[in-house]
Parts: sequence; structure tokens; C-alpha cells
Amino acid sequence: MNNFRTFDPSNLLCPVPAVMVSCASETARPNIITIAWAGTVCSDPPMVSVSVRKNRHSHAIIRESGEFVVNLVDEKNCKALDFCGMRSGKDVDKWQACGLTPMPALNLDHAPAIAECPAYLACKVRQVLELGSHDMFIGEIVGVQVREDLFEGKDLHLESAGLVAYNHGVYQRTAEVLGFFGYSVARPEVLERRMKQYKK
Repeated sequence: MNNFRTFDPSNLLCPVPAVMVSCASETARPNIITIAWAGTVCSDPPMVSVSVRKNRHSHAIIRESGEFVVNLVDEKNCKALDFCGMRSGKDVDKWQACGLTPMPALNLDHAPAIAECPAYLACKVRQVLELGSHDMFIGEIVGVQVREDLFEGKDLHLESAGLVAYNHGVYQRTAEVLGFFGYSVARPEVLERRMKQYKK
């Protein structure tokens, strides 16, 4: 039998997506904030949440504009991901410091996407929940773009993007495919056929 060690209640849900959230407003230049507290909250309409400390520079920008972009991060942008979580946009232009390029995001007026990231979700704020140390911005996804090389025909292969996850203080690869939705009940021939596409 395994032994367990007890912790005080804490945020030990791991791993979680590590994303760069880009934002801008009429009065604020484009900025990037690193978020590890992001998640899917609804499928119809498609919605995500990002939780941001009230004292963060991006908090006021998102409040003002009502927009943000969730940029999925690959391994080659992991250092930029970390940097954007360590420096404030009040003090440094993170785009220039990290060699990142802002590009227009679908259906948004202010917030840009990050051209170097493999995919992004353009979001409009639908609700703000004040939770304590963080406010949760719930955004409806109004546009999505994914880099062309991640497709085979119509099939999207995000597992090929080399996406990064955050796991209790460290960044990790998410590339290896262990199964697919429903693989535990798939017929053997379906399981073999589906898994072959991930073993390239």
C-alpha cells in the first residue's frame, strides 16, 4: 500500500496548460502575460477562462478592452513563456524582448495574437468572477487559427505541435500520445489503426 503525505489545501492540480495571453486596449500597448490557470468551461458556446491577479498589468488591459487571446505555446517558445511571466509589461516591451510578432486576431478590435505560436483562441470577455487573489475572466471564443503544418488533410494533429504544460513549477513536453478519446473501449482494429498515425 502506498504512503501519502498531507498538504495544506493548495493548487496542486497538475499538469495544466501553459499559455501566453496577449491583450491590448485603446489606451494600452499590446502586452503578454503568462497564464497557467486557464481552462475550458463550456462547449456551446465555446468558452475558456483565464485567472489573473488584480495587480497584474494585463488585468486592467483586459478589463478595459473586454478582449484577450489565448496563445498555445510550443517548446521553442518556452523561454518566452517563462520571461513573460517574470517581467511586467509596465517596465518592458515583452514583444521586443522575446522577438515575438503581434498579428491581428480574428473578430477582435484590440488584442493581437502571437504569430510565432502554433495556434490561438480569440476571446471576448463575457463575465468576470472576483474570487480572491485572482479574477477569473470568462471569454467566449470568437475566432481560432491553427498553423497550417499541423494538418494532414482535414485532420488536426496538435500532438505534433510540441505544446508545453506546467507541472508544479516546471515546464514539460506534452508530445507523446498514450491514447485517444474512447480508446479504452475501441475495437482492436480501430485502436491499431488510430494509434499508427501517432507513431511516425
